[in-house]
Amino acid sequence: MKFLLAVFTTVALARVGDTVAAPDARKTLRYAFPIAETGFDPAQVSDTYSNHIIAAIFDPPLTYDYLAKPLKLVPNTLVAMPEVSSDQMTYTLRVKPGIYFADDIAFAGKKRELVAADYVYSIKRHFDPKTKSKHFGDFEGLIAGMDEMYASAKAGGKFDYDRPVEGLKTLDRYVFQIKLKRLEPNMQYMMGHMAWMAALAREVVEYYGDRIMEHPVGTGPYRLKQWTRSSKITLEASPHYREDYWNAMPGNDDIAGQEMLKRNQGKRLPQIGNIEISIVEEVQPRWLAFLNEEHDFLERLPNDFANIAIPNNRIAPNLDKRSIRMAQFPEMALVFVIFNMIDPVIGGYSPAQIALR
Repeated sequence: MKFLLAVFTTVALARVGDTVAAPDARKTLRYAFPIAETGFDPAQVSDTYSNHIIAAIFDPPLTYDYLAKPLKLVPNTLVAMPEVSSDQMTYTLRVKPGIYFADDIAFAGKKRELVAADYVYSIKRHFDPKTKSKHFGDFEGLIAGMDEMYASAKAGGKFDYDRPVEGLKTLDRYVFQIKLKRLEPNMQYMMGHMAWMAALAREVVEYYGDRIMEHPVGTGPYRLKQWTRSSKITLEASPHYREDYWNAMPGNDDIAGQEMLKRNQGKRLPQIGNIEISIVEEVQPRWLAFLNEEHDFLERLPNDFANIAIPNNRIAPNLDKRSIRMAQFPEMALVFVIFNMIDPVIGGYSPAQIALR
């Protein structure tokens, strides 16, 4: 585990005591990605920064109480947590009525409610060879009947989304069921992952076809307003987002969490009307844009400027005067080190070379 730093300014935060009944269009959060996005189809992307956008636009069935310690899953678009059979092989999920997708031309001017079939369809997309899902390996061998559908389509047949499958059933308009072929301890965590189980509408995917990466349409709090690839992404609060309120349960000993609870409990989400994200790959321009107040928060403090910004692990006095605050958080990471085994210095299998590696 390594520790990464986030530095943000108070202008990006809700004002203390401010209560807003709807997203405030005057509020715009501005910050930068250090790496360009790839697109916004949950099934086709796996990079961190594209998934940041996907998480704002789409809804998985579950989400997290991020202030709980340890973190815990809570219902997102469901009326309650999934019902799990005694053998943990069958999950029944009940979608909350009255959740709607953002308006889109694919819906021909009609309001489109989120239903159980949307989740079933979205999960099936991972098995459609045409989708080329980045997450197929996570589902392979997991859901009853789906591997057979994949094999049939892979062999040359068309993937039939309407074909009944034992492992994925809609029981009624709002209820669907997942039956597994093997035990999966992480199944509920998969239900909280924006890329694995985000809900897409079939008519949107079919309308845009190969351009679905450019046209994300979900039920989440934001919708894509403007996108200049590898340059700028603008999100705006979705006017049809459901009535959702800030809620979390921090521990009694979590001083910062309790302060957030006091400041935000009961406020309707989202609070911010617009989010503007620039792609700034070089660390110096990203740092200078933050100092010049062109960006409201810096997601990861570049190592190059750590001694300037946080000498002795404390916010620098000049930044403190500007109400800039530091937050430190742990992040799990997998680090791969690859050696060239034919290199005369670090390669080879002699005791000295092994000791060097």
